[in-house]
Amino acid sequence: MSEIQPKLDAAGNVIGEIEAPIVRVDDEGTPIIQPPKLEQEMMIPIVSSKLRNHILEMPKEIRKASGIIFFGRRIKSLVFTTDLAIIKNCDADAIFAVYPFTPQQSISDAIIKAASVPVFTGVGGGLTKGIRTVQLAKDCESQGAMGVVLNHPTSNLNLRSVARAIDIPVILTVASLNTNIADRLRYGATILNVAGGKNTVDIVRMIRKDYPNVPIIATGGNKPETILETIEAGANAITYTPPSIQEMFSQKMDLYREQSETQKARGLSRFKKK
Repeated sequence: MSEIQPKLDAAGNVIGEIEAPIVRVDDEGTPIIQPPKLEQEMMIPIVSSKLRNHILEMPKEIRKASGIIFFGRRIKSLVFTTDLAIIKNCDADAIFAVYPFTPQQSISDAIIKAASVPVFTGVGGGLTKGIRTVQLAKDCESQGAMGVVLNHPTSNLNLRSVARAIDIPVILTVASLNTNIADRLRYGATILNVAGGKNTVDIVRMIRKDYPNVPIIATGGNKPETILETIEAGANAITYTPPSIQEMFSQKMDLYREQSETQKARGLSRFKKK
């Protein structure tokens, strides 16, 4: 609140009026400071199109994560998929392209070319190991991958060979509480990807306690509470497993059927009125 007060010159003469804030005092004469009014939060514009207004959205809880900055780009959400249709129609910050077969250059190349966001590609570590993982990592880097992912069984020597061969981050998957984190970091892991199932939160918490500055990606499940719990435990970014194309298409077909029944009911109603 404010009031109009006279404006005085240096000699004390009234030369105009000014608007001054009203200073209120408490019973002891101490001024009561009013907090400044906050500007209304600016609306974030949304740009879409007629045909692309339906996309797979990442859970909003992931936005609470700190994120990891890769080459100047902050990444909080990674969609865990190799499905090109999902990759082209989601709002994830990055793609986590890991699959349960031996990695193949043609697959990573197709995903990287289709994606409009950074891609992290799997290069083995379980069934696929040794010199092949090194070659795959070099190929993925040349294709434009933001980083490569090695699976939990990767040996320390294999990890070191990959880390020395490329100039992009090496993400090492951690699946057990018994993992020797110090060794993994010493042999070249840049980022830890925690995928410990029911133990994920405990593993994240254990790593964060001993290594406060190590970047951690972790699976957060598909429930808001588990995502938040994983972030609170210390995860910087979350991998999200989306529903399958079949599940999403089934929901779309249910909607089409419902719309068809509604249109049919409206048509019968108009016919009866006539």
